[in-house]
Amino acid sequence: MDSLAPHTEVRVAVAQCFRTLSTSTEPEDIISSLQTLHSFLDEGPESRSTPDQRAEFSRAHFTRTLQFLLSNIQADWLLGLSAAQRTDLWDGLFLRGPPEQALLVLMEGISELKASTSLDLLISITERFLLSGRLAALLWSSCLQTAPSDSPQLRETLLARIVALPDLTANRLHLKNKPCFCPQQYFTLLASEMLTALERTCQALKDGTDCSLIFVAQTLGKVCVQGHSGPVFAVMAPRLSVCTRSDMVWQRVCWKLLQNVPQRWMESVLTGLVQAVRGPEAFGRIIGNLYKYETQVLRTVLGYLAADRERRPLLLQVLRALSQAWANPSAVKHTPLEQQLYVSKALLLSVNLLRDAELQELRSELLQCMLGGMQSHLDSSVVRIRHMGMVVGECLSARMDLNNTKLKFEYDQDEETLELLSLMTPISGEEPEEEPENGVTSPQETSETTPSTQNASSQNKSKSDPGSDLDSDDEFSPYDMSADQEMTKESPRYLRDCLETLISSEDSVRVELSLRVAEGLVRKNVFAAREISVQLTKVLLHTEDKYSIRGFLSLRQTTMVALTVTDCIPVTQYLTTEFYSMNYGLRQRLDILEVLALAAQELSKPISEERSPSVGVSSCTDLTPYPGDNPVHWRQVVERRIQSKTKRLTKGATQPPAKATPNRYAPVAGHFFFPLLSNYDKPQVTFDLLGGDHLVLGRLIHTLGLFMHLAVNAPVAAQMGRALLDFVWAVRYHVDQMVRRGVLFAVCSVFLSMPSQNLLVDLNEQLFETRTWLADVAEGDPDEDCRNLAIQSLVLLDKSLKKQLQDQQALGMET
Repeated sequence: MDSLAPHTEVRVAVAQCFRTLSTSTEPEDIISSLQTLHSFLDEGPESRSTPDQRAEFSRAHFTRTLQFLLSNIQADWLLGLSAAQRTDLWDGLFLRGPPEQALLVLMEGISELKASTSLDLLISITERFLLSGRLAALLWSSCLQTAPSDSPQLRETLLARIVALPDLTANRLHLKNKPCFCPQQYFTLLASEMLTALERTCQALKDGTDCSLIFVAQTLGKVCVQGHSGPVFAVMAPRLSVCTRSDMVWQRVCWKLLQNVPQRWMESVLTGLVQAVRGPEAFGRIIGNLYKYETQVLRTVLGYLAADRERRPLLLQVLRALSQAWANPSAVKHTPLEQQLYVSKALLLSVNLLRDAELQELRSELLQCMLGGMQSHLDSSVVRIRHMGMVVGECLSARMDLNNTKLKFEYDQDEETLELLSLMTPISGEEPEEEPENGVTSPQETSETTPSTQNASSQNKSKSDPGSDLDSDDEFSPYDMSADQEMTKESPRYLRDCLETLISSEDSVRVELSLRVAEGLVRKNVFAAREISVQLTKVLLHTEDKYSIRGFLSLRQTTMVALTVTDCIPVTQYLTTEFYSMNYGLRQRLDILEVLALAAQELSKPISEERSPSVGVSSCTDLTPYPGDNPVHWRQVVERRIQSKTKRLTKGATQPPAKATPNRYAPVAGHFFFPLLSNYDKPQVTFDLLGGDHLVLGRLIHTLGLFMHLAVNAPVAAQMGRALLDFVWAVRYHVDQMVRRGVLFAVCSVFLSMPSQNLLVDLNEQLFETRTWLADVAEGDPDEDCRNLAIQSLVLLDKSLKKQLQDQQALGMET
């Protein structure tokens, strides 16, 4: 019974204090009760409580006490306390005792209280809690517990509250949030508190006290996996790098900290650490022998493996795995482009770190990787993947030096290819030091050296060409050509003259002039253009750039667009028929799709009063880029469509409504759309749409989706939507990511353009299966753009169905 006496005394005393605070109105009784509760937290020599009583109060009554205080936060006795008494007696209870219990109660109170002075009081206490070092006390108390004393559920809740504190306060306070609760400042503070806990741990270990870093490691992992590794390691990494240079205890503490990070969070922790640490030496000291992202991360990790003789076998093992991954045809087709770029960088860096003996050992494997991998990359329809295969093939052949032969490809160098090429340049992995800027030559030195260089070159030229003086033509006087006039040929004035020139003329100047004026003549004289529209379109489609005319592709394209807009049905019938005809190249079929897409977009826009005859003619030499190559294009289309359907309520004067104009595309939408859906499954001798011609298939589907999007509110939109979904359903799991992007864009266009009642009535049987497929794509497709498009399609589908159900309910209530 004696052992139960302290427990009973604490329970009775706490219950008496609660009764007094609940019923008494005397200030002396209130203050005495609060002081009694404080006495169970005093640890000094003048404390009125025993250690057993204090331990019992912290274990069983501290949380109840804080919850009781919160339930009486608006009591009269609290309002009767002076500011000093409230700060010392009421606020002080939250700032003493077990910090983990205080934090949980504070977060619970902030989540439940509404905006009031009571909430402001709790926010003030929480701010003092953070700034007074209570987080460090919380982490340090967990380090002293060699075995967890609480439940896993409670520990998980505490971790969630620590990491989510900025989000919780921001949701409650909005614009009135405190600076210390902002993510950048809060996680910087949390990093400092973790360092404090680690310093105390190091000192305790030196003093012979056992400690546990499990909770600190879990906190670090939880913070990093939620995307806050940047501010945390910006504080921790420099300090850890310095402390581990000469202190073995600090090294062991760091190693144990990372070993205790849960496996599911380890990648995020190592990523943040590698990005913050400068050089492989510091990285090695911090992580010891623990065995995505920017190039510097790869350099540091691979450099760490190559720096030590015991770790070099791991480098060879990594290189073999990278070679297999890079050369895998399935990986090229089904993994995200960013991951393929990451593997390519890692492969080049690993090869660059090989010694000559190791290179000879892996020669056959690397050769097999180079040949198979290049074939897989060059077969891809994505330009970036093809360039990636070319660069890696060049670098591997140069490094292996196969019989003094090196591969060389022709490609446009951009930021990505230049970075891959730079990876073969050896760079020291040591921590960088500041160097004086002595490499810049002053203008004076340049001016002094340049004349001497020029003089030397002129002297060498004179010595090598002794007869130059004899060939001098200084004695000849120039011929007066001031009165001469340049002979220019006149541009054609009639469209038929342009047609005749393009058919039969071999004069490059006349051909160029005809191309430059053709579009303007088509738009100026509509009747003449309609007489020869199909014939001129046929000639332009087959015209080749024999004379290297500047802007040839753009001039030809804009003229064909003008012909399609001017004489829509005949030209559209011709182009859609020729798309599936024999003896056309892929470039011509792509030209047909681009012309039809641009013409449909122009027809769907209002007619401008003042239209420049040369509109659409660009000064560049390339065609208008295909929208499917630019992921931003479909985002802009979807965003504009959503914005147009968004209702905004404004006060005051608004802009005058736009003048209504007829939609020229709606009556002819079917002529653009349905002929392209015929014959797609009939392979020709030189054209197999469902076979190897992935590029044309992707652009065809994207063009059909664009036609569908432009046909919004057209009578034929519902019929077009049903036909388009039937067409794309067969290729929704295509291996080529460009085709899958086109399919998802087409589905998105259907949901945007089809009336909601038609979606529910005409596509009722397909909607559930379509929704399931979109959910699978949004979750598991390797291409980021495909995932985003699937999410957008799901949002649009839900909005359309919700609107239709609401309309039906409203109609039912009216009837």
